[in-house]
Amino acid sequence: MTDQNMTPRSALPHHSLVAYQVAVEFLLAVKRANIRDAKFRDEAVRAAKSVCLNSAEGAGRVTRADKARAFAIARGEAVEAVAAVEICALAGDVEQDAADECVVIARRLLALLTRLSR
Repeated sequence: MTDQNMTPRSALPHHSLVAYQVAVEFLLAVKRANIRDAKFRDEAVRAAKSVCLNSAEGAGRVTRADKARAFAIARGEAVEAVAAVEICALAGDVEQDAADECVVIARRLLALLTRLSR
């Protein structure tokens, strides 16, 4: 493929990584949850953004150990973000349906990141 034929979305390693695509889906679900507690909303969104960044970083790393480290960090951030949403649902600061959507996406994301971090 020549530079002329490359689209902006096909030129970078993280664009073809399924875990990155699911991480973006997770971030959007966390944002859609519209957490009413500002501190928890900030924490959940920051952690979800970090999942995206660390997944992209893992895709861009060269050695297996570097890749695994970045994906392991992304996994930890995903757990933090989904836990924040779940806690907010328990506290009445987010609708249960929105929290459930985040949990479903997080399960898939964690499975992908776990495999990548090994």
